[in-house]
Parts: sequence; C-alpha cells; structure tokens
Amino acid sequence: MIDLKQPVKRIPDSPLVPYPSRSLVPERDISSMPVLETQHLGIDFGGLTAVDDFTITVGATEICGLIGPNGAGKTTVFNLLTNVYQPTRGNIMVNGFSTAGKSTHQVSRMGIARTFQNIRLYNNLSVIDNVKVGMHNMMKENLWAAITHGFGYGKAERQANETALEFLDFFGLADLASAPAGSLPYGAQRRLEIVRALASSPRILLLDEPAAGMNPSETQELMENIRRIRDTFHIAVMLIEHDMSLVMGICEGICVLNYGKVIAKGTPDDIKSNPVVIEAYLGKKGGKGDA
Repeated sequence: MIDLKQPVKRIPDSPLVPYPSRSLVPERDISSMPVLETQHLGIDFGGLTAVDDFTITVGATEICGLIGPNGAGKTTVFNLLTNVYQPTRGNIMVNGFSTAGKSTHQVSRMGIARTFQNIRLYNNLSVIDNVKVGMHNMMKENLWAAITHGFGYGKAERQANETALEFLDFFGLADLASAPAGSLPYGAQRRLEIVRALASSPRILLLDEPAAGMNPSETQELMENIRRIRDTFHIAVMLIEHDMSLVMGICEGICVLNYGKVIAKGTPDDIKSNPVVIEAYLGKKGGKGDA
C-alpha cells in the first residue's frame, strides 16, 4: 500500500515516442509494459457500427485524453474497455493480458477502474462506506471470517477503515467520512467517486467527463488532483472530456473519435492544429460544434 502521507514526487513531463506497435507513448514509459493496448476494436449494435477499428496504446504512467463530438462513441469505448459491452471484433490487453471473456469484476481485478458521466454513488451509505465498497480488490479475509465476523473479519475491517480514511484525507474528504454520500456538494461527490475507483488499486483509471458541471475553480482543482493521482499512485489516467482547456492542459497524448472511428492521435499541439479534427468539431464551414 502506498503511504499517502509521504510527499508526492512529481513525475516529469516526457515527449511521446513510437512504441513497437507504432503507437505513441511517453518516453519515460517506453521500457515498461503498456497498461492498455487495443487492436482494431469494434462493436456493432444490430446494423449500426458504434465503434470501429479503435487502436490505442497507453503508457504505464500516461495521462491521455479521448475526445470527440457528442455521439462519437467515447463512452462506448469505456464500456468496451471494462467489458460492460463485449466487442464484436478486436482485442483488449491490460498489462499484457487479454480481457476476452472476462466479467466486469474480473477486468477490475486486472487493473481497470472507472468513473461515470452521471455520478453513481451509494447515496444512502456514508462517505467512508462508499470508499470501502471500492476496496473489494484489497480485502483478504476468508469467507468463514466474513460469515462469523470472527478475528479475521475484525482485523480486515479495521484495516479497511484505516485505509479508506487515508484515501479520504488525501482528497480532503476525511471530515465528511460519516456523512451520507448523497448529502455532499456536487464537486465533493465527483471527488468521492474518483476516490472509490482508486480504492480498487487500478493500474489505469478511466474518467468519464470528470469536469461535467464543475465551475472553473473546481475544474482547476480537478486538473491538479489528476496529476497528483498519477504522480502518487504511478498509474495511467484516461479521460473523456469536453472541456478542452482541461484536456489540452493535462493530457500528454490525445485520441480523437468521430462516428466511432479514430481520426487523429498525437500531442495536444498536434491535435489543436489538425484540420481533420477542426472539421469534425466545427464543420467544413466553421459552424459552431457541439463539443
């Protein structure tokens, strides 16, 4: 377990370089196994192709963005990566292992955690209990101890409480540990959902529109928290976001989807100046886009 009370050492910025699969990853991650690789991933719903030929590599400590106009297929990609949807074609590899045929629970144990576009907390449970729900991958007590509430259960429960409080303190939520999750302000609920996802000990954290509904100061705090998450836990973060100031300010690599297809991949500077991306968002005549 990472000591969350120790000072955080900033992971240095790093240029993107080609990985052997010809995808780009931060140079500092080039000697590590990619945390996530997809190859020609796609899914059809009846006669509709929602995602097609989605291929990406995410470095072990990369912060990357998945952007595109509304309806481009971004959340569908997240549902594929977590096996909420089973792909029609293509492969997903997490830390070098295929997720084919795995349940969402098994994929979580492989190292993927996510948040949702619409916050999904257990509103009637306390803040700390919401975090403990996310700690299922860390709980080690045996079935008999859990049934009888014997010594093993009590020890595991104490450790879970201590760890959950450390997580909450790290994100400034420890004073609210006993409060019902549904009573928290909107920004705090967003942070709690991220804490709960982190409590599952992921290798990559998927954030679906984490800045939705936030004011500028909350968005700035979110950017700092995302960097702090990466630097503290040494994990990758992949986010869907429409706030381009956040995406361009924090992401090292960006993948752009349109109508379920990847139309561009590269650094923020590459994406900002890419005419295909500009057309996808603004249209050929420069009309106002929906992003």
